[in-house]
Amino acid sequence: MRPRFPVLRHRNFRLYVVGQGLSLVGFWMQSVAQGWLVYRLSGSAFALGVVAFASYAPVLCVAPVAGVAADRVRRHGLVVLTQVLLMLIALILGIVVATDRATVPIIVAAAAATGVVSAFDIPARQSFLVEMVGPEDLPGAIALNASIFNAARMVGPAVAGLLVAEVGEGPCFLLNAASYLAVLVALWRMRLDQPAAAPTSAPTTGFLAGLRYVQSQPVLRTLLLLLGVVGSLGFPWGILLPVFAGKVFDVGPRGYGLLLAAAGIGAVLSGLRLASRRYSRLEQRRNLLIGLASLGAGVVGLALSRRFALALGVQALAGFGMVRYAATTNTLLQLVVEDRYRGRVMGLYTVMFLGTAPLGSLVLGALAERFGAPAAALVSGTVSLSAAAWLAVRLRNVARREQAAG
Repeated sequence: MRPRFPVLRHRNFRLYVVGQGLSLVGFWMQSVAQGWLVYRLSGSAFALGVVAFASYAPVLCVAPVAGVAADRVRRHGLVVLTQVLLMLIALILGIVVATDRATVPIIVAAAAATGVVSAFDIPARQSFLVEMVGPEDLPGAIALNASIFNAARMVGPAVAGLLVAEVGEGPCFLLNAASYLAVLVALWRMRLDQPAAAPTSAPTTGFLAGLRYVQSQPVLRTLLLLLGVVGSLGFPWGILLPVFAGKVFDVGPRGYGLLLAAAGIGAVLSGLRLASRRYSRLEQRRNLLIGLASLGAGVVGLALSRRFALALGVQALAGFGMVRYAATTNTLLQLVVEDRYRGRVMGLYTVMFLGTAPLGSLVLGALAERFGAPAAALVSGTVSLSAAAWLAVRLRNVARREQAAG
């Protein structure tokens, strides 16, 4: 596969691909089991929004400081620590579920703990990519990393749907805990150069310096603000899928897993395409627009679907668009940012990508509770389509200015 994906020539990244891929299968198994468990225990779409809020709210509060940490400590060691903590949380929750002691408040607490650790993990892992592959292969690493995430999104939900239907949710949590061993072994076997000593300063000083840096860079500022808008209401449509599976289509946990897997198929195809070649500046802009438009069209299509087969098709389109947009945004941010600010910018990226989702999850959950899941999905898809329309106008103006200057 190396001729097709040059980034795989890096030994450390190959280790990362294998370990992270196995771990992410476990993550998606737990994600499906947790969503179905919450819906089974509560019967409430709003409860799904509360759990999602608990998962993402810590990211909004912690990720900016976590980005400073990613610029101040060795990123490899920070990633090892976060993976160990996530493994322990999954293990404890798995024992609680397997012994039939799970309640919605316990799941909310575990989701909040996972959110805090993930707020440190995501900026560190995203910043760590450049240490594994170097700047030249960074776009390919970001895209292939997205493909791995979404390939697991196909396998994990399908397996979890079968397990939940046959033996319940508990084994999915325990298997997720075990899967973290794969990425820990991969991290242990890596051979890395010793990084240069990072400058020392107070976390608040470091964060404010990073914020001022972003404000001085129009490209970074625009990309992050647009991501925040889409991340708030466009990305969280996935919290509605248990309701679609349970009420709209009446297909149970297996159907819920298939809906997630369909989005994963589209996402993998999108990520592999991005990883297989290098793109010009104009092509990167087109990828942003295509991604947003595809995401919005797919989610609106889900809202209007009344046949399960059609829903699977539009889920694939939504997954394709989400990865094309998010991975391209990540790539452009990391290509523009100075390395000394990389962790802090990735912290802000995490805030906009995940930290804005808590409010959106609550809003979509409340809309689904009051008006039904299709109406909530229609709102989510419309936000993405509106963002795509705004981006199209802005990119047209940028192209005109560049043409006039040239």
